[in-house]
Amino acid sequence: MRAPKALERLLRVRGVEEEQRRLSLETAAARLKSLQKASEAALESEKQGRSRQTVGMISGSIADRQAGAVEEESARRRALLLKARIAAAEQEAAARRREYFEKRVERRQAEILVEKAAAREELESGRKTQQQVDDWYGARNHRQAADECS
Repeated sequence: MRAPKALERLLRVRGVEEEQRRLSLETAAARLKSLQKASEAALESEKQGRSRQTVGMISGSIADRQAGAVEEESARRRALLLKARIAAAEQEAAARRREYFEKRVERRQAEILVEKAAAREELESGRKTQQQVDDWYGARNHRQAADECS
């Protein structure tokens, strides 16, 4: 049994919308992960800069000490910038997740409507079939009674 075409169309549209939201969520999550990896790399670069500075101090090399200081400062700035971007990306990912779950609920609601419509149609079909059987049986009994009277 089939649900009304409008409900089936609604279900397909909801499914497509849900898929679009899922892809948007995956994109936002990938961006967040990328920013987090860049932040980790910046922190590692900052550590290396400090290490280079320490080596420069021990060896007495002014060039190593200055290069380490520049590397450390550059990495620290990059980490601060990434921290702000990560916060924005987390908010974006949360918004996309919320939108995805809202569309998922809408699709499920449409799915339930289609299932209920199909169940109603199935029930109505069963009633019609039973009515036809009852009519046939009643007509048969009527014919048998008429044949016996003749």
